[in-house]
Amino acid sequence: MILTCAVAALAILALLTQAGVLWVQNRFPPQGEVVAVSGDDLHIVDLGPRGLAEPPIVLIHGASSNLGAMRAPLGDQLAQRHRVLLIDRPGHGWSRRDDLADSSPAMQARAVGEVLDGLGISRAIFVVHSLAGALGARMALDQPARVAGLVMLAPVTHPWRGGVGTYNRVMTTPVIGKLLAYTITLPLGLLITDSAARAVFAPQTMPDDYVDTSATPLLLRPREFLANSWDLITLKNAVQEQVARYPQITAPTVLIHGDADKTVSVDIHSRNFAAAVPHAKLIVLTGVGHMVQNAAPDLVQREVETLIATAVTKSHAAMR
Repeated sequence: MILTCAVAALAILALLTQAGVLWVQNRFPPQGEVVAVSGDDLHIVDLGPRGLAEPPIVLIHGASSNLGAMRAPLGDQLAQRHRVLLIDRPGHGWSRRDDLADSSPAMQARAVGEVLDGLGISRAIFVVHSLAGALGARMALDQPARVAGLVMLAPVTHPWRGGVGTYNRVMTTPVIGKLLAYTITLPLGLLITDSAARAVFAPQTMPDDYVDTSATPLLLRPREFLANSWDLITLKNAVQEQVARYPQITAPTVLIHGDADKTVSVDIHSRNFAAAVPHAKLIVLTGVGHMVQNAAPDLVQREVETLIATAVTKSHAAMR
């Protein structure tokens, strides 16, 4: 009797999840185009004027989100004067990732590079947030000619004490993870999405429309939630592997991090990264939490435009 009830409950939750997936995808459809890369298809939104004599700006989101987290206000603001590409990382938003466990920054950096090659973009300014800090560092290490400048917002760059949450570890456990992903994760997640997002913004106040404008509920779809868990579970080892190479980074680099960030420590990550990377500039914002792109978009824009001006000057000097 108990077993029968348990099976019935799981079946109901599975049906609710499938219905929820359809609702979420209809509520938050793709906003751009899908570009084929080896093994995956990546969703991008291409904004702003084309044909400018300057490198475009590539914005890459962190964990538990999609490109919508970088679009408002920062992406839209930058796109008023510059070409801006927003990219859903592999497995997130409307980008596909066939092998969920293949989650390394190196893989994701290669995929981003292939997208840019397909668009005919050889060089860009990269603006990366949170988990994508590891990806941005990897781009600068593995594809240095492509990185005209690097702006890192509350980035993950170094190993830290502790883990990334028991639930993420459970989600990467064979059988159990998929069972949870396809039954309880979406119904439960819809109940706590708003409060969880507000906690990430603290001590700043989250905009009331942020969950909708950023399409955050897309995260709750089973495959994306599993991809996100794999990203987080493997992140610590991934940054450990690349830490020793950071002094090799030659791209002009700016780090912007709030000293009230409870998600990613400014001391463990940004201060150590700035100390390791030659000529890196560190800006620490007093009383600012994790969502730097929302708390200080004007500052981020100024730093991006400074890097663009530097890149254009170097390009002109090389042509003389």
